[in-house]
Amino acid sequence: MNTNFKEECNIYPNYWNWNGFKICWSVTGEGNKIPIIFLHGFGASRKHWRNNLGYFAKRNCASYSMDLLGFGDSDQPGVRQIGRLNNEIWCNQVKDFITQVIRPKNSGKVILIGNSLGSLVALTCAVSLEDQIATVIASPLPGQTIEKTKKITIKPSLKIFKNILIKIFFIFFPLEIILFLITKIGVIKLGLNYAYFKKDNIDRELIDLVTKPVLRRTSARTLRAMCIGMTSIDEKFQASYLLRKLSASKKVPFLLVWGDKDNFIPLFLGKKIANFHRWVKLKIVSNSGHCIHDEDPSVFNKISYEWIRDL
Repeated sequence: MNTNFKEECNIYPNYWNWNGFKICWSVTGEGNKIPIIFLHGFGASRKHWRNNLGYFAKRNCASYSMDLLGFGDSDQPGVRQIGRLNNEIWCNQVKDFITQVIRPKNSGKVILIGNSLGSLVALTCAVSLEDQIATVIASPLPGQTIEKTKKITIKPSLKIFKNILIKIFFIFFPLEIILFLITKIGVIKLGLNYAYFKKDNIDRELIDLVTKPVLRRTSARTLRAMCIGMTSIDEKFQASYLLRKLSASKKVPFLLVWGDKDNFIPLFLGKKIANFHRWVKLKIVSNSGHCIHDEDPSVFNKISYEWIRDL
């Protein structure tokens, strides 16, 4: 772990009631001028930003991090409670967090910094709330990011039928057994080894951060809601469509920070985005993987802060 770069930060939990669900969040430097929301990736939590919050707080940023619904210490609703979980739902969570938690104390435009899934949520928010978002820093950006030249039009009736099949499949898919096996045979550590280029950063703190939410008895039901939500997502919430929408206005400056050793989302996809959307800026970090903010926090913090400072 890069303890040399770890600055004092507050990841103590606060709880916020959002539409009847308990959401866990933390803040460092709450009285500072520039509000930032840090959005974690799939399987992670607000604690994944432990090497970043203090750095920005010391530079006049109110550094907020929160557990997206279904992750970390936030509630883990299932299909019966939420229907589905995807970036549309998480965007609504961020939107209300800005309105109810940040706005009473800070009226400034909000900066969104995301890792992987958190980047997709940040992009969704930038389109939905473009007048309230100062910039997005995405590291990296998942999903179908470039639109296909030939679109296949699916009839509404077929789309409904497809979504019903997806829902039935995941309702009966034995996710409980799979999650049990994942925690028992070391799959989580194997996944982290694939995600992180610098293996020394994979310590007990990181493994616990990812493992503990999976051990909760409600984890399988919320994963089921995520699988249904992300596989049946509407086109207007896909990354390619969102980038095109944001490109039309260019109101929200957009920075991609990509590790050249990213095994999950290869660098060539980041280059494609930057070539296709010329208003998007791409910074490449050498010898870093999927979680640059945690593998190389000093590099990530410097790149991100300089981008914010120069806006």
